[in-house]
Amino acid sequence: MSAQAYERIRRMIVRLELAPGDIVREDALQDLLGIGRTPIREALQRLARDQFVTVIPRRGMFVSSIDVDELAMLYEARAMLEPYAARLACVRGTADHWQEMADVIERSLRAGIPPEDLLAVDRRCHEIIWNAAGNRFLTDTLDMLYAQSDRVWHMYLADVADTRHAVDEHIEILDLLRTGDPDACAGALEAHVQSFDDQVRAAVTGRLGSPLAG
Repeated sequence: MSAQAYERIRRMIVRLELAPGDIVREDALQDLLGIGRTPIREALQRLARDQFVTVIPRRGMFVSSIDVDELAMLYEARAMLEPYAARLACVRGTADHWQEMADVIERSLRAGIPPEDLLAVDRRCHEIIWNAAGNRFLTDTLDMLYAQSDRVWHMYLADVADTRHAVDEHIEILDLLRTGDPDACAGALEAHVQSFDDQVRAAVTGRLGSPLAG
C-alpha cells in the first residue's frame, strides 16, 4: 500500500495536479486515494527523500519547486546514468527485451497519438532499457530522475514540445542495442537526454516571467 500511495501521489505531482508550492495534507490524500494514514505517511517520507515534497518545520509539507540550478543537476545526473544503463543493457539485454521495445514503438507509430501518450512510450522504452541493464539500484535512481524530468515536461513543454521526435530517437537506439555496441548505445542515450535538456532550456528562456527564467 505504501508503494501504491507513492506512485499515485508522485503521479499527481508530475502531472501538476499537485503543483509546486501546494500544501500537501495527509488527511486530504487519505480521503482522495482511499489509503490509510500509515502508507500515506510512508509514501510522503519517500517523496521527501526523492525531493518531490519539502518539509518546512512548523509550517508543513509542500510540493517542491524546480529552479534553474536543479535543472542543470537533473541533466547532469541523467546524462551520466542513462548512458551507463545503456552500456549494461547492451551486454545483458535479451532478444525478448528488444522485441518488447519494438512492439512498444510500433504501437506508437499510428497517426494522431496525443503527446501525453507519446511521452508514456518514451518512458516505457527507458524502463525496458533499465530492466535489461539488470541493476535494481540503478533502476530505482533512474525511475526517480525520469519522474522529475516528466514533471518538468508537464510544467514547460506539454503545450509546445514535439514529443514524436523522442520516440523516433528510440528507433535508432533500439537498432544500436540489437547490434550490441555499448559505446554507440551510450552515445545515443546521452544525445537523447541532451535533446530533452535543450528543449527545456529553450522553453524556459522563451517564457517571460517563468520562475525558472529568473
